[in-house]
Amino acid sequence: MDEFTEYIASLDGAARDAVEHVRARAIQLVPDAEEGVSYGMAALRYRGSPLVSARATAQHIGLYPFSPPAIEALAPDLAGFSTSKGTVRFTPEHPLPDDVLDRIILFRRDEIDAMRSR
Repeated sequence: MDEFTEYIASLDGAARDAVEHVRARAIQLVPDAEEGVSYGMAALRYRGSPLVSARATAQHIGLYPFSPPAIEALAPDLAGFSTSKGTVRFTPEHPLPDDVLDRIILFRRDEIDAMRSR
């Protein structure tokens, strides 16, 4: 199943590039991640759990790490971005820095690994 890839292909321009960048970084960092659906969104899944998703809206790109603790842990690095319990919002013109994106993805991967090793 290629749900995330198909979703990205449905986007245009800068939004497509921004969402694809999230997917590509996640695959690079977590090569065992697989495409699927989580909470009704095309997403990457790792070890049977949702890892990350990104969705384009008219105003922003929403990054969904499926982990409020990930957003809380990286809150100082997310200053200047709109956040909520489960979302980080950015725009193609003001993207998340790669090091912050990477830390969110790796935080979630580690969270899943810890959950699965219990």
